[in-house]
Amino acid sequence: MATRRPSPKAEAARSTGKAPGSGRARTTSTTATTAPGFSVLLSVGEVAARAGVAVSALHFYESKGLIRSARSAGNQRRYARDVLRRVSFIRVAQRVGVPLAEIAAALDTLPERRTPTREDWARLSAAWRDDLDARIAQLTALRDSLDDCIGCGCLSIEQCRLRNPGDELAARGPGPHRLLAAEPVASVPVTKPRKRSG
Repeated sequence: MATRRPSPKAEAARSTGKAPGSGRARTTSTTATTAPGFSVLLSVGEVAARAGVAVSALHFYESKGLIRSARSAGNQRRYARDVLRRVSFIRVAQRVGVPLAEIAAALDTLPERRTPTREDWARLSAAWRDDLDARIAQLTALRDSLDDCIGCGCLSIEQCRLRNPGDELAARGPGPHRLLAAEPVASVPVTKPRKRSG
């Protein structure tokens, strides 16, 4: 049985992507990508899975203006892929104790209409350098001082009697002075009450 060959018109349509008898090219459903297999827009579930946070956390971040999303034709949240860097930044900043208000203020310095570049993040980093250095110093002091006197006035361990005898650091005001200082504070002189005569 002879094989039926397609007509010249059908052959032309196959090579140009046009439907036979039509001047319009056939349309196919494609997903925009930044690289093979990587979508430009991510669903809330995809962001949560990749960033390691709960979907509810993303909703919370968005309610605070820390991240932004667009809506699909089906009214579903869609995030640009660079949101993963923002969420990572938020998580780490929160972990070291940076308040959300400060995180939001920092993120507000980044451009909204485009993906932040390395230079954008460098400017943010420079603005935070002194604050982060101070936090690192406090965290280091916390790590190294928990088995020592921290100047809080508890007087509950042996070192307290040596480093803060009689809670003399209370003269500096409230708080754990040896822990809050970047380096251990020296003992401060305390004016002892005079003994009443008679």
